[in-house]
Amino acid sequence: MPGLSLRLVKTLILGSCLIVVGGCGSHLKDYKATYPEFVLEEFFNGRLQAYGTFEDWSGQVTRRFRVDMIGSWEGNQGVLDEDFYYADGETQKRIWYLTKVSPGKYEGRADDIVGVAEGEVSGFALNWSYVMALPVDGEIYEVTFDDWMYLVDENNLINRATVSKFGVTVGEVTLFIRKCNSIRCDGT
Repeated sequence: MPGLSLRLVKTLILGSCLIVVGGCGSHLKDYKATYPEFVLEEFFNGRLQAYGTFEDWSGQVTRRFRVDMIGSWEGNQGVLDEDFYYADGETQKRIWYLTKVSPGKYEGRADDIVGVAEGEVSGFALNWSYVMALPVDGEIYEVTFDDWMYLVDENNLINRATVSKFGVTVGEVTLFIRKCNSIRCDGT
């Protein structure tokens, strides 16, 4: 290609690949006719426990953790109290204040969430979008979460979240969440 620098050619190829990959993502409407139907206020009600990992941009697992949760609802208002226990000994607390704003649509607020998290349900899937103020090595970074939850059955859920900064993926969170209503969540 006369007149085009190698750097420009590489940029064009990378941009084309990103457009193709971006066009292949999941859309909430793809899950409309799936079951069981995800009802946030039913699943996140009572005691729950989660196990998860954080993978950095290269795919390396850099954090492992457990989360103990208690959810409660009164009408369209919910509270999800989360206690995080990381493999390195660090602990963290987050309390979500959730609102069902219309059928299948939710808002969430927490101390480390910038603005309002927006969630929508379709079939067995829930998609949350939000910005989190994330502490890393003594500094706070605002990162965007594209958070997908997939109901496996009435007691189990898989959660995958892509974490990005300036539109570039910096990591992924994977969680398995289970309700403790009919099983013990203390490991026995």
